[in-house]
Amino acid sequence: MDNVSKKFDEWAINGKAESMEKGHGVNVLKFLKKTSFDKPFSFLDVGCGNGWVIRYISNISTCKKAVGIDKSKKMIIQSNKKIKNNKENFVCTDIETWKYTGKFDYVFAMESIYYSDSIEKAIKKIFKLVKPGGKFFCGTDFYTENKATIKWANIMKIQMHLHSKKEWKEFFKNAGFITQTKQIKDLKGNEKWKKEFGTLFIIGTKPTK
Repeated sequence: MDNVSKKFDEWAINGKAESMEKGHGVNVLKFLKKTSFDKPFSFLDVGCGNGWVIRYISNISTCKKAVGIDKSKKMIIQSNKKIKNNKENFVCTDIETWKYTGKFDYVFAMESIYYSDSIEKAIKKIFKLVKPGGKFFCGTDFYTENKATIKWANIMKIQMHLHSKKEWKEFFKNAGFITQTKQIKDLKGNEKWKKEFGTLFIIGTKPTK
């Protein structure tokens, strides 16, 4: 078992999965609520943790399929225990090696892609999984400009790739996405960085041609 899987297995056991849901939930839900899901859609969450984003998404009436993947077996066990409906499905795998031939209208990843062995390979794999005209939403609090979070790598003691906003945009562009960014701030949060910098969302749209 690699160190990332081991760390998140531990978090699943000690209750940190719920802490992540609470900590990231404010900005993630702000972002998702500004996204129009007015047409029938499929959705993939990469690094789904205990499945909280999938549970939110599957409650949207136009959602036809919501899949969560995570390399932590214990996170997936938690996710499966909390399944709400037959739209939801959870798979224990990492994005790079996942053998899946279908495509999604939306792919989402919050605080997960920077744990990959190669961010470039992970994003290129996701590009293949997105339908033409579909979108990839990637959220991160761990980026160069957000200096208060740089110390996380030393605290976690596992592989975490730190990059700037510009570098993230380049990863997306090189994979083939049309790219833009948004920063969502939690003005009521206790942490200063959440008010000043907030969560960086890189939004990639797959060209239709």
